[in-house]
Amino acid sequence: MIAVYRPRIGDDLSSLPPDRVVALTGFKPDHDHFAKVCSVTPCPPYTAAVVCLPRSREGARALLAQAADEVSPGGLIVVDGQKTDGIDTALKDLRGLVEVSESLSKAHGKLASFAAGPGLEDWRGAMRGIDGGFQTQPGIFSADTPDPGSVLLAGALPLDLGGKVADLGAGWGFLAREILRRPKVKRLDLVEAEADALACAKINISDERARFHWADATTWKPESLLDVVVMNPPFHQGRDADPALGAAFIQAARRMLAPKGSLWLVANRHLPYDAVLADAFLECNEIAGTPAFRVIHATKPRFQPAKPKR
Repeated sequence: MIAVYRPRIGDDLSSLPPDRVVALTGFKPDHDHFAKVCSVTPCPPYTAAVVCLPRSREGARALLAQAADEVSPGGLIVVDGQKTDGIDTALKDLRGLVEVSESLSKAHGKLASFAAGPGLEDWRGAMRGIDGGFQTQPGIFSADTPDPGSVLLAGALPLDLGGKVADLGAGWGFLAREILRRPKVKRLDLVEAEADALACAKINISDERARFHWADATTWKPESLLDVVVMNPPFHQGRDADPALGAAFIQAARRMLAPKGSLWLVANRHLPYDAVLADAFLECNEIAGTPAFRVIHATKPRFQPAKPKR
């Protein structure tokens, strides 16, 4: 079998035999996409691999070490990455440890290869502790310290926040822990698309009120309407900035909330969310802010009837 590590929607795997390909990604939308065309069930050892490098340097190293461990010794490992994602640095680092082929440039990216075997043991991804007693993992968002936006939002949440709450894009659990400090919270759904981040959240959050969901927050549905949604939504889709992703989070929150429910949102100040917030909620107020971020409290979600079937 040929393993393809971290392919993204839009990556073309058609040149590989579909009955011999395993797409390995912990990002739920990508996982579900590739599950329609090939296997997504890990089954090492592999005869060969393609590693689609992520932007994170530590995440890329961990993926390369994983491939070196899971491909049979001597098997070909192809490294595929964009120049803007650090492929040149990754190949330079690799050449200091293993024998790497000459690179082949393709559009804005490069390809190179090396043989599976020893040499990358120090690059293996592993849980690590950070300030606050949290466990994180290389390659996940804000792995070294809580995101400043999330810190700002945590400080703005009212002490009497309660009821049924969801943390959309929960990451490794920083906001969830702050939410669960509120005694009136009856239940907290942590919704996270990145499996590694959710695995960290399960370690960091031991409260019995917490429930964990590996899911795309823009399509996930709670078992009943919620009282509160809290979120620091991403605004990158793969390599590119995409404010539409944050807008989709806002619309998803509207659909999840009960008529008297509310949204607590932190976002980079430059992101154009005002129109989508006004479309989704009757009232929106900036509660806190810095030059870089703003915290929005939105209430009275607008009811939007389902479109009639044609």
